[in-house]
Amino acid sequence: MPEINAGDTAWVLTSTALVMLMTPGLALFYGGLVRRKNVLSTIMHSFFILGLVSVTWVLWGYTLAFGPDTGLGLIGGLDWLALEGVTGEPSDVYATTTPHLAFMAFQMMFAIITPALISGAFAERKRFKAFVLFAVAWSTFVYAPIAHWVWSPDGWLFTLGVLDFAGGTVVHLSSGIAALVAALFIGRRTGLVQPATEPHDVPMTVLGAGLLWFGWFGFNAGSALGANGLAANAFVTTNTAAAMAAITWVTISWLHKGTPSVLGAAIGAVAGLVAITPAAGFVTPAASILIGLGVGVVCYGAAQLRLRARVDDALDVFAVHGVGGAFGALATGIFATTAVNAAGFEGLLNGNPGQLLTQLIGVGVVGAYSAVMTGAILFLVNLVTPIRVAGDVEETGLDLAQHGEVAYQP
Repeated sequence: MPEINAGDTAWVLTSTALVMLMTPGLALFYGGLVRRKNVLSTIMHSFFILGLVSVTWVLWGYTLAFGPDTGLGLIGGLDWLALEGVTGEPSDVYATTTPHLAFMAFQMMFAIITPALISGAFAERKRFKAFVLFAVAWSTFVYAPIAHWVWSPDGWLFTLGVLDFAGGTVVHLSSGIAALVAALFIGRRTGLVQPATEPHDVPMTVLGAGLLWFGWFGFNAGSALGANGLAANAFVTTNTAAAMAAITWVTISWLHKGTPSVLGAAIGAVAGLVAITPAAGFVTPAASILIGLGVGVVCYGAAQLRLRARVDDALDVFAVHGVGGAFGALATGIFATTAVNAAGFEGLLNGNPGQLLTQLIGVGVVGAYSAVMTGAILFLVNLVTPIRVAGDVEETGLDLAQHGEVAYQP
């Protein structure tokens, strides 16, 4: 069992706090994008999940995702139920130089933000009771198994060789696919084509994007699980990809619509952060520029296609997280190099085309599993309580109808 390193522990705990900040940041990012009558409801989705999944992760989520494998690399056992045996000593399963509790807490923040990401797809029309049931079921039956497959040393995708440094498939692809399924299941908002569906507070969204960018350093650089050169590489690649994607999105939007969009800069930066997440600890800073450029083009195109298809993924979760996560996972298979991380594999450009195929398998399996399970969970939740609010409630706004509060006094 490795000894605890104070510097590594300090960095992981700091990173845990940074990732925790991302969920309130997401609340502001999403909150600014909706109509003023639904801003509290949208913020509540993210903020409440911070409490909800914190508890379920301690009780059963962590052991299912990271507990000793039950066989076949599919799910963790119940050895660590309610954190039994998870202490301030290092884990004998995960060879980190930090307390097991620190590793658990760090992973908890990933589990929290992932279902919160999905909430952007059904903003402005989902019943809060249905949202709570969905969040518990999804984090248990979708997130935990996928995290085990990809990140547990015994997980079958980990054993296959799928590379995902900080959650391109586990967090972003899974939530992005789930968002698309949820948007199709719940249907389009009333008055979708009306001007009233435009963002009510762009500065709030930009503030949220800034907090996400800030917290993402913990998300990616923290995934090195130590204060070391790998963390520094992930830090630099994260910032570079976000910057390049923001520039790319603004440039394309400028050429397409004639103006450099402020909102586009914020969304583009998030797309870059999504795409670099699986690659941050496997690629060079130069490669991160290409990843940021590519995802800016691909996600902007996906957002435009979504509008043409009239699929009401309200806040473009699929276009940014689903498409961006898949792009980043595949880009990892192209640009990965063991010169950055000896624990990884060479990618296509370094003479190993098989890694791209492995990444493609990971993307396909995670996407398909998330789609099928999300559909099943939505169907079952809808049997318990209607997922969508009534038409008059949607017209009034969810803030007042669901929560009895309004964000802004007249």
